[in-house]
Amino acid sequence: MAERSGRCLCGAVSYHFTGEPIAARVCWCKDCQHIASNGTVNAVVDTDSLTINGELSEFISVAESGNQIRRRFCPTCGSHLFANSSARPQYTVVRIGTLDDPSSISPTMNIWTKSAPAWACFDENLPLIEGQAPPPKVVEK
Repeated sequence: MAERSGRCLCGAVSYHFTGEPIAARVCWCKDCQHIASNGTVNAVVDTDSLTINGELSEFISVAESGNQIRRRFCPTCGSHLFANSSARPQYTVVRIGTLDDPSSISPTMNIWTKSAPAWACFDENLPLIEGQAPPPKVVEK
């Protein structure tokens, strides 16, 4: 079974998860643009497969969908690491750029492209979804 690890910029927070992501996407929503000044590249993983070491700070807001989004980040360096939606607490979004090997997961689509700036660069091989993608289809274990 695949295992991946990552950390924040200063190393105060580290994590690992097992298994393959349920989805991997580039998100262009306004919130992600505020976090990264660009789109964010995210892997959706089973929350139960994720182990986090270190203290996190969090910020909770309401998304355009009406769901509460809990974003967690390192209180020392500010690296944004994780997000959870009240609609799907069984999944955690992991920012792929924080992985020790970010090339180990490739995004499969761009979402919220209607919010992307005119200068956004899209991979021509990935589908463009104007809003939120439908929930990933998960095969029961």
